Amino acid sequence: MFVRVLVIIIFICFQYAEVVSASSLQAAFIRDHQLWIKMGDEETQITTDRHVYSPKWSYDGRFIGYIDRGKDGEKSDLFIYDTVKKESYQPYGRVETADFKWSPVKNQLAYRDRGLLNITKTVNGRPEGFENVTVGVSAFEWYPNGKEFIVSSQASIRPTGWGPIPLFRVPVDANLNPDKVKPLYTIQTKDPDLFAIDADYFKWSPDGKWVSFLAIPTASWSNDSNTLCVLSSEGNDFQVVGKMLWYKDWIKWAPRANQLAYISGEGRFFVENKKTTIADIPISRQQKEYTPAGYVDLDLEWYAPDTVIVARAKENKEWNEGPVPTMFTALYTINIKTAEQTRITFPKENVLDEAPEVIGPALTWFRHKGNVHSGDVWIRDGLNGESEVWIKQVDSAPSFFQQPFINIL
Repeated sequence: MFVRVLVIIIFICFQYAEVVSASSLQAAFIRDHQLWIKMGDEETQITTDRHVYSPKWSYDGRFIGYIDRGKDGEKSDLFIYDTVKKESYQPYGRVETADFKWSPVKNQLAYRDRGLLNITKTVNGRPEGFENVTVGVSAFEWYPNGKEFIVSSQASIRPTGWGPIPLFRVPVDANLNPDKVKPLYTIQTKDPDLFAIDADYFKWSPDGKWVSFLAIPTASWSNDSNTLCVLSSEGNDFQVVGKMLWYKDWIKWAPRANQLAYISGEGRFFVENKKTTIADIPISRQQKEYTPAGYVDLDLEWYAPDTVIVARAKENKEWNEGPVPTMFTALYTINIKTAEQTRITFPKENVLDEAPEVIGPALTWFRHKGNVHSGDVWIRDGLNGESEVWIKQVDSAPSFFQQPFINIL
């Protein structure tokens, strides 16, 4: 019996590895402001004469949500592309938003419209129509179970100063009923080491027991420093992790452990003080920085439980005025157990590599010239394989579809 179960597990893992192999990657990307899809070797243009951004794949990869800003770039309308019917549509007459997220367990969209959190209904297998969930929302994220949300509300300003930041646990079927909304945690911001007026960029640990987020201060201050925090899923353990800028891709949970990699350091300019840091959650020992003296790390991704990939450049402490210098990054690997570090990409002069992403066995990244925003998507099979251009001339790093991970053990 044990042998049979083991064979089944190996078969499933083999099938999963085949699905996410480098030859079967699926990506949604923006080229000249238009939405495109690449599946394998085939590219397909989806929109024409629009101004599109923020494509996101649904749970099973059938749908892509995106924001359409219209021909003049003045709107913020939510659209959905159906890869089966090969058509774009709006889930309702008009949905105006810039903040939407797919459910982690099914093809359902949640979106925030001026503080009102809504979810889509399902009609003939497609997300259409909507239902109200709750009001007063400044930011949100699905719980991993897909049945509820963690929700933040911005602090209120009073004559005595800014108040605390409340976090709530809200079921999907709240339907504007305040009795269904449960307080989760209240962030006290009187502490001089934790001044903030909002919380955003929620990300769950792989086991769903912790959520990380940024406590964000007022606008000008937030350009220079935000506080990375973690909270247990039940709201009974809150910890401050460190200070950093407000780039959500600079925060990544390890693939199978409650370890948080982030780029620590204050100051809005990238020229110095940006260090790759690993924190074990809950914090039980001193955090470890891995960026060597004289360098800055400006992006990161986990490749394996013991390996982190970073986009690294030399510091530029000499700069203090004039145009902000471009930091020409290349990709490096860090072994967090041995601290061994190796450079793995070698862009030409005045070219930088950024936005590393691991999809199954494949490593991808975005390469462009320092004075040009558009560039190419590169791919490599593993850390030591041959590198090649996978998509040419894109506006930014693409959105890859990844099969939902099923914990079979």
